[in-house]
Amino acid sequence: MYLDSISPHPLGSPPLGGFARRDLAAPADRPRLRSSLMALCLSWESVAHRELGQAWRGIWLLPRAQGYPFGASPRRGWAMLVRAGRIIVACLAIFFVFPQECLSQQADLREAEALNRQVLQLYGQGRYAEGVPLAEKALAICEKALGPEHPDVATSLNNLAFLYQALGDYARAEPLYRRSLAIREKALGPEHPNVAQSLNNLAFLYRSLGDYAKAEPLYRRALAIFEKALGPEHPDVATSLNNLALLLQDTGDYAAARPLVERALKIREQALGPSHPDVATSLNNLAEILRLTGDYAAARPLYERALRIREQALGPSHPDVAASLNNLALLLQATGDYAAARPLYEQALKVFENAFGPNHPHVATSLNNLASVLRATGDYAAARPLLERALHITEQALGPSHPDVARSLNNLAEILRLTGDYAAARPLYEQALKVFENAFGPNHPHVATSLNNLASVLWATGDYAAARPLVERALKIREQALGPSHPDVATSLNNLAEILRLTGDYAAARPLYERALRIREQALGPSHPDVAASLNNLALLLQDTGDYAGARPLHERALRIREQALGPTHPEVAQSQNNLAVLLHATGDYAAAKLLLE
Repeated sequence: MYLDSISPHPLGSPPLGGFARRDLAAPADRPRLRSSLMALCLSWESVAHRELGQAWRGIWLLPRAQGYPFGASPRRGWAMLVRAGRIIVACLAIFFVFPQECLSQQADLREAEALNRQVLQLYGQGRYAEGVPLAEKALAICEKALGPEHPDVATSLNNLAFLYQALGDYARAEPLYRRSLAIREKALGPEHPNVAQSLNNLAFLYRSLGDYAKAEPLYRRALAIFEKALGPEHPDVATSLNNLALLLQDTGDYAAARPLVERALKIREQALGPSHPDVATSLNNLAEILRLTGDYAAARPLYERALRIREQALGPSHPDVAASLNNLALLLQATGDYAAARPLYEQALKVFENAFGPNHPHVATSLNNLASVLRATGDYAAARPLLERALHITEQALGPSHPDVARSLNNLAEILRLTGDYAAARPLYEQALKVFENAFGPNHPHVATSLNNLASVLWATGDYAAARPLVERALKIREQALGPSHPDVATSLNNLAEILRLTGDYAAARPLYERALRIREQALGPSHPDVAASLNNLALLLQDTGDYAGARPLHERALRIREQALGPTHPEVAQSQNNLAVLLHATGDYAAAKLLLE
């Protein structure tokens, strides 16, 4: 069975948005006149902020671009600057009339700012649940002092939503993100960069939920805003390009994602210099697309350059260095170089533990990744305690219903399945499925992956009748969520075909294997290892039906692909050699078969 792997997974940078480092606050209730004047002053503050921003673009930024788009010019910029200055003078006048109220605002400002700093610290430590009440208090202060529609209330809403999302509580996060977006659109205008930030955050939530149809137009609108407001070569445009590319990558549209990532890399190199950490992030993202499409030779130097940049810019003990170590190890593991991958995973784990402590979710991810290479080399005894520790960390840090808990459950179940403990593996797979369904709904791609994995343990026990409807449901989910040409659809087609083959329904299995092969060739290219897997599966079917002449060229092509992509010592190369040798032996070519097996 072509089992879906949940771990290891690459580590990168968070999406644009997230926490603001400073939240504003203001006084409690006052007499009506004072309250009205203070509210007016705060409203003027937002207007002044917008006018100053537009003035800056008119006076400084736009003359350095080509022409004066959207009606802007230096003259108009100076006019905006004068209006903003008048607003500021009016606010100062109110300060002299009501100094006590303004001083009270400063006290509230300091309290909200202190709360926000605590929230940031807790977030960095992975203590998301502890940050929630503090973020809620900061939000309450801002709402009471500034009113419910102030831009800084939107910032507090965003921060609280980000915590809920980190906890996997998407239902609570969504209305907060939506309200933050509505406030910013009303207060700042629909084309303000902060609106783009809110659009990005809401899109990231939908992407996490697998609702790509909702996420994509939000990402595209955010990108258009950044390009219009900041110019096409601004670093924030690069970040927005990256976010849209990640969405396209999730849907398997690597051809559309790649030019966006390449453009983001070019922008960052020109704007920030070739050794900036953000350049390393873009290098990592481009390398990831190359890895996913099987171009390991092109991916490796990009991963290595990203690692060097981060080590030099951030120091060898920075978490981003650990992320690069993890990603390079993931590539080496994909090529079968387990001996080179393992020390990188171990080094990444050490960095995360030193940076965050032993119980951080990033440590759990790193434990899962190290366990994956041990599993690949057959060292199940060493992998199991790592996976058990990872599960314990995620349950303690994130709660038993978080999707990362489901991933840890899946990985532990996989070790149990591989060691033949099907009775212990099955309830873990079932629990993981339940967590994914509760977190994402019944039609998320992660649910399809979990269905496939549960089917694998039923398959292993020979219960094909129970496995088949799970695989069929997984296929339906993936076709609807990802489209009919996604590589994960090919995986589900392969799994269903394999069940049909094992139950003797060769006629029904063959078109599924052939469709899976076409999808992989088109999505990943003709030389990807997954194409070799499809060739191998189709060849085995033909072999079962006695069509040795049709099977042989497929086995031979699969062997060539694996030797070129993975190297001559990879286990999958040995598998292809064995399969071809069995075929040659069946056709009486004993000398050629013996040569392959030597």
